[in-house]
Amino acid sequence: MTDPLLAVSPLDGRYASRTSPLAPYASESALMRARVEVEVEYLLALSDLDATPLEISDAQAAELRACYEDWTLEDADVVKQIETDGYGEFAATNHDVKAVEYYVRLHQPEGLDAANWIHFGLTSEDVNNLAHRLLVAGAVEDVLLPELREIRDALGELAREHRDVPMLARTHGQPATPTTFGKEMAVYAARLGRTTAGVADAADSLSGKLAGASGTYAAHHAAYPDVDWRAFAREFVTDLGLAFTPLATQVNPCDDLAELFDALRRANQVLLDLDRDVWLYVSQRYLGQEATEGETGSSTMPHKVNPIDFENSEGNLSKANSDLQFLAEYVTTSRLQRDLSDSTVKRNVGAAFAHCLIAYGKTRNGLAKVVPNEHVMAEDLESTPEILGEAIQTILRREGDTDAYERVKALTRGKRVTMDDFHALFDDLDVDDDVRAELKALAPTEYVGVASDLVADLD
Repeated sequence: MTDPLLAVSPLDGRYASRTSPLAPYASESALMRARVEVEVEYLLALSDLDATPLEISDAQAAELRACYEDWTLEDADVVKQIETDGYGEFAATNHDVKAVEYYVRLHQPEGLDAANWIHFGLTSEDVNNLAHRLLVAGAVEDVLLPELREIRDALGELAREHRDVPMLARTHGQPATPTTFGKEMAVYAARLGRTTAGVADAADSLSGKLAGASGTYAAHHAAYPDVDWRAFAREFVTDLGLAFTPLATQVNPCDDLAELFDALRRANQVLLDLDRDVWLYVSQRYLGQEATEGETGSSTMPHKVNPIDFENSEGNLSKANSDLQFLAEYVTTSRLQRDLSDSTVKRNVGAAFAHCLIAYGKTRNGLAKVVPNEHVMAEDLESTPEILGEAIQTILRREGDTDAYERVKALTRGKRVTMDDFHALFDDLDVDDDVRAELKALAPTEYVGVASDLVADLD
């Protein structure tokens, strides 16, 4: 194996330890194994047809399934040798799926001679589209979704723990109606929950085809015209855990994959928004970060604790989304009934997923280190009393003052005011004493509406 320091891509170099959970789903070996699974299960399905003379015992079936269930790198190396150099009785195929077919031939159980039934009536894309979707579904369900859900849970914990911590909001980058830190984290938790559910739904909806070289079942029908090959294909594909694509060319239309890639991009966009907001909160000192022992923040400024987790996440999410958008657009097109340009493109799905995985881990690590600086938040609120202008003019409107907005605007717009300025305004107002007392009781740190209660909507 190549030394990580010599890897061309950081995914297999600098970040190899972070991307390794995807290896069982995104590596070349994983693709070979998935193809063997499809070929073996298809062979067994053929043996269940009354029309075929193929008979496979339970023991032989178990031995065939062991070809992919007990898969090793040595097995992958054999497939590669068949493809590139030849192996045993087989000359080099220069064809990856044909190499898998010959590999299964080599591993027929004793007493079984089914060489003519392996890959019977299939085109390579019948095997590939199913193998790719099995791998993509596994990568999303077993690796990416658990990470997204952990981030969502972490945000929920932050929301509940800090639901009552008041914080100045900013709209257009300017001081605005206060909120609470917990409520803002709850917004992200809710958004991520919705988009994560969309990713799960898209992964559950991946759809496979098994219809031959032009999607017409021509070879199957020529050999056995009395077999209902459409029903056979539907049962076979759904038994693999996929939905069924009834209409296709040689290529399975990849709209289902595009929907999944788009769903991942939407989840990633939520995290990008989160990363950038947290970065700004750190910059404003609203959030502190727990320093890691021995870690260096700057090669020249010893004091620095940088928000590097969120920055790294932002970069990887941006790269992932660029790749996912490209994939979603590219895989849904194929000239006429088939062209092969998507073959190399689909091998990059794992890279897009890897950038997602790195980003998710970085966001999760960053969230575990941030601590709200309640003192700084409170100081900022108390030094920005002009944000009470909204509440003041709204209460005055309630009391019938048609000039309330203009009155408060004249006092506050583009100016720094104090609570004394407001109190002077209140003293000049022609309002009942209880209304005047209500206005004087307003405080920036308490003007948060029902922000704390909103966090309960996560439960």
